[in-house]
Amino acid sequence: MASRSKNGRGSTDLTEIRQRINEIDEQIQALINERARFAQEVGVAKGELAAAVDYYRPEREAEILRSVVERNKGPLRNEEMLRLFREIMSACLAQQEPLKVGFLGPEGTFTQTAVFKHFGHSVRALPFHTIDEVFQEVESGIADFGVVPIENSTEGSVNNTLDMFLTSPLKITGEIELRIEQHLLGRMAGLESIERICAHEQSLAQCRGWLREYLPHVELIGMSSNAAGARRARDEAGTAAIGPEVAADVYDLRIMVNSIEDRSDNSTRFLVVGRKLLPASGSDKTTLLVSTSDTGGGAGVLHQLLKPLAEHNVVMTFIESRPSRRKNWDYVFFIDIEGHADESPVSDALAILEKQSSLFRVLGAYPKAVG
Repeated sequence: MASRSKNGRGSTDLTEIRQRINEIDEQIQALINERARFAQEVGVAKGELAAAVDYYRPEREAEILRSVVERNKGPLRNEEMLRLFREIMSACLAQQEPLKVGFLGPEGTFTQTAVFKHFGHSVRALPFHTIDEVFQEVESGIADFGVVPIENSTEGSVNNTLDMFLTSPLKITGEIELRIEQHLLGRMAGLESIERICAHEQSLAQCRGWLREYLPHVELIGMSSNAAGARRARDEAGTAAIGPEVAADVYDLRIMVNSIEDRSDNSTRFLVVGRKLLPASGSDKTTLLVSTSDTGGGAGVLHQLLKPLAEHNVVMTFIESRPSRRKNWDYVFFIDIEGHADESPVSDALAILEKQSSLFRVLGAYPKAVG
């Protein structure tokens, strides 16, 4: 008689299930390698000297990921499925040469987390000191793409990023929405061994309630970045840090407590910048830079500027004004709208908007963030 496990299932049944899992694993591995071989053929078709950036198709990747969500019936959650497929696509693309992606460093920041979320871990992530430097390195071709923050749900717009588009020829090729999860990081055995926590002032503020409740007597030290705090936690006994999971990986720390942020709805939106405009993917956004010859007219001028969008039922999701740098009290507007610049009704509205604007640029038409 077959022995029975505690849950009543026979050990023979468990053996059969495990054997079936092994068979499925073999099939998955074979299919992944088959996909990789087809990816190689795409590279060959582009030419032997083609770099990864020459056959990377962000709009095609977005279509694939949306299909993953539509097909998913569980039990794995959509975000888990998306993460798996992103890594498969990333590995396939990197067979000959990985994409080079610049980001606002240092290593171990949320911007690096955004890079891996969008491109997978098979890219070369290049940290740079400033947003200006990220733009410069993508413009020069040192990096294929760049990832920079554009807005935070609690802190608002990142003006340095907006201002770069006033002079840069780069285009927006994607967006990334990242929930900001702050983890307590350290090398000690338990919370009682923590003497001080080193982190960026913003992260300390976002975790103030948790820290007050669980570590009220610990010294809090503001740092230039969470990465700087993680380095101290790695090198200094009694020091813990706050930061993303990637910081734990980079600085050889363990996550002592997950998600200690006071608000679970804190998110940051990042932009991917590249050197080319993209064709439509089927679910897109367009970002505009516009101005009129008379920006001193207040709300009336802005109303007139946006009128073509309203008349064509184009949905606006973001607007921000910045000094134009052309003359005093002269402003430009950054506007996000739903839809692709080359497709109606957006294209119809933009044709009218361009005629009545003293400055009009399509900064990018790109896939909406997936997952």
